[in-house]
Amino acid sequence: MVMPERLPAALTASPGLEQSEMASARVVAAPATATPELTDRPKRRSFTAKYKLRILEETDRAVDTGGVSAILRREGLYSSALTDWRRHRAAGTLGALQPRARGPEKAPANPLQADLAKANREIAALRRRLDQAEAIIAIQKKVAALLDELEQTPDGSGTS
Repeated sequence: MVMPERLPAALTASPGLEQSEMASARVVAAPATATPELTDRPKRRSFTAKYKLRILEETDRAVDTGGVSAILRREGLYSSALTDWRRHRAAGTLGALQPRARGPEKAPANPLQADLAKANREIAALRRRLDQAEAIIAIQKKVAALLDELEQTPDGSGTS
């Protein structure tokens, strides 16, 4: 950024410039903050089908009088948008007059996907119960083996 007091080197090196011309040729610094009217990123406009049909009707009536350009200026539209809207109306695709979301289209949901997810959740729950049951059976086997060992000990604590 050039300071307001400084002159560009091209101006100071010119011998034919007078002091008053040099003073008027000073560089002014840019404002420190942006104006609040401007946004960081412009937003894309979208129009409803009702609005588009209303504009098409107005322009159809104004064709004879030459007021189409006045309508376009008033609404801030381009003639190419009007051409596209007329083409959609002529093709009978009023759905095309609705604004569409930008980006890739989302794949339609598979109706079997929800059933598959539910079955997978049930399988996971049953596997947890099976693991728990197997752990309990393993502990019961160990306890039974210990009890058998205690009964067979010769120290007299068992029943013989």
